[in-house]
Amino acid sequence: MQKSSLKVGVDVPWVTSWTGEAILGVRPCPSVGGALAIAQQDSPGTGKPLYSQNHAVRQRLTIGRMLCPMCGLPTVADDRWTQVAHPVTAGTLRNGRHVEGLPASVTNDQVLIDAGAIAPLHRACVDRSLQHCPHLKADPKIDIRRFSERWLVLPLLVRAQAAPQLFLARARPPRAVAVIGFLQLVGLTDDRDPAWQGRLAAGRTEI
Repeated sequence: MQKSSLKVGVDVPWVTSWTGEAILGVRPCPSVGGALAIAQQDSPGTGKPLYSQNHAVRQRLTIGRMLCPMCGLPTVADDRWTQVAHPVTAGTLRNGRHVEGLPASVTNDQVLIDAGAIAPLHRACVDRSLQHCPHLKADPKIDIRRFSERWLVLPLLVRAQAAPQLFLARARPPRAVAVIGFLQLVGLTDDRDPAWQGRLAAGRTEI
């Protein structure tokens, strides 16, 4: 498969997956401290960019190391911006998603800044992405804001099927195991929303 003339980190976000990067299955991954995670070939720029799909490993690196998903370089405390994060209570996250790792010290009424699977960008990268990405320009929910100084990283788990073990004296059938797909990022605030349960019951998740 040929290399693209598009430049990774300039024309195409660093975190974007390419057609030349096949999914390799499940294996221990350094991006999550050796835990079982989805593995993928690393060959950015090979084939065609899949703009709607993040690369499994590079996505986890952007969250875990606070790398800009556009250029792939580290962000610093005074230059971390989000385009898509929205305030949401911890109780809403716990009730509406398969979130693992949200500590009990984060009470249900605490307001979090939910960035989902998208790490903060440099402000210059925010501007460049909004200028060139039709999807972002058309999104009415774009809300550019500085990211929180404190945050939590949460694993987003998927079910993977382990192969049957046929070499045993008694063969075991295939089984499903939970593995890490992507990482989720939530910023911490000191705000509270006492009415979060009523808001959730009414189907309003964002504050």
